[in-house]
Amino acid sequence: MSVLAIDAGTTGVTAVVVTPEGTIAAKGYQEFAQHFARPGWVEHSPEEIWQATLEATRDAIKGYDGQVSAVGITNQRETVLLWDRETLGSPRRAIVWQDRRTAAICTRLREEGHEPRVAQLTGLRLDPYFSGTKLVWLQENEPNTWALVEDGRYAVGTVDSYLITRMTRGTWHVTDVSNASRTLLYDLERGDWSDELCALFGVPRDALPDVVPSWGEIATTDPRSFLGLEVPIAGIAGDQQSALFGQTCFDVGDSKCTYGTGSFILTNTGTEVVRSEAGLLSTAAWKSPSGDLTYALEGAIFVTGAAVQWLRDGIQIVGSAAETAAIASTVDDSAGVVFVPALTGLGAPDWDPHARGLIIGITRGTTRAHVVRATLEAITFEVRDVVDTLPATTALTSLTVDGGASANDLLCQLQADLLGVPVERPRIVETTALGAAFLAGLGTGVWGSMDDLRETWQLDRRFEPGGDRARTDAAHARWRRAVERAKGWAE
Repeated sequence: MSVLAIDAGTTGVTAVVVTPEGTIAAKGYQEFAQHFARPGWVEHSPEEIWQATLEATRDAIKGYDGQVSAVGITNQRETVLLWDRETLGSPRRAIVWQDRRTAAICTRLREEGHEPRVAQLTGLRLDPYFSGTKLVWLQENEPNTWALVEDGRYAVGTVDSYLITRMTRGTWHVTDVSNASRTLLYDLERGDWSDELCALFGVPRDALPDVVPSWGEIATTDPRSFLGLEVPIAGIAGDQQSALFGQTCFDVGDSKCTYGTGSFILTNTGTEVVRSEAGLLSTAAWKSPSGDLTYALEGAIFVTGAAVQWLRDGIQIVGSAAETAAIASTVDDSAGVVFVPALTGLGAPDWDPHARGLIIGITRGTTRAHVVRATLEAITFEVRDVVDTLPATTALTSLTVDGGASANDLLCQLQADLLGVPVERPRIVETTALGAAFLAGLGTGVWGSMDDLRETWQLDRRFEPGGDRARTDAAHARWRRAVERAKGWAE
């Protein structure tokens, strides 16, 4: 009765087999290429995502002796893909959530006065992050490709809907509310695609997937396409909502922070759409088979773990992400060095697609240890910027963390010190994949209720806040000065 979960992330695909006890019995991982055709552009090959999915799944299944009873899918959310409904081939690369090419389109729509209405309907804002403006760019720059969307030959979707299409040999074109609500095309309170928004962004509604509940027997894999497996696809959620579910944040006010390529703080707001005037997003969390919608407030930070990757691959001052804690611990602080990792602009709460990365405060005495520590500090500063904007009704008493960087003890301690609340890390930090497994298992009876899921969550370590509050507040104020200098840099 174990469940297969597929986590299609930004740089690779992870597949895990999760037991009824909530433990990971087997795992596979496969990276895929990042394509940067121009500065600010980020693309993925849909076929490479699919092949990585097959490879990761094959490795996970090889490492498990039993049978899997269902599949759950979680994915990078705002990335948009096109594919041929008959051949399932894609006419172009996917435009990734990090891509900034639509900044001018967002500015144009804002100047035309559309943002208040878009925000009212979607809970989002006009930013290149979201899928809708990517589709406008395709209409304006690749009209021959877009003509086949309008003719019904090409389907439009997010990564989850693409993978389901491939797994089912083209039989199903579906997504769930958590992914749909990130497209700028979904009416958050009505719970369906908006004809008004589809008209504004020029997207044929028939090209979009059907919106289905986040768990239940949604589709069935075709063994000819998916490694001989014929099992129900029974759970779907965008990666951050999946992590919220995997952390069992089922009650109003429950919050989590995922440290991945970017970092995302989500707070469960229950059945109410809570609006933010301070740069947070209102979003759908999940939808039950009975139709009940749960919402969340989200602070989306574009670059956190990706900044550590840049240290490793870009300027090559660390050999691996794992060694950053040891290097940063060789100095007591960053010696005044501040790194603003606006490598793809700034997300919440500043929302500036024209911001760019900045390292400031360098002196003759600056070493790589100071830069590495400033990178870890930047991650914690970005999280505090979001937490500081949460409504008083959702003020934190603790923060549950997950994702790859949460394994870094120094990062977790710095975060607790800066926020002034405990940081709790579960034993399984791959909660994005775990959430997809929980959804699929809930949809097929592996777990009978959310209470059963809560019993599987286990604490690994609790980091209590310490240090000098005046000092941490001064460091954060210095960070905010640096953020202001990073804004508006790119043309």
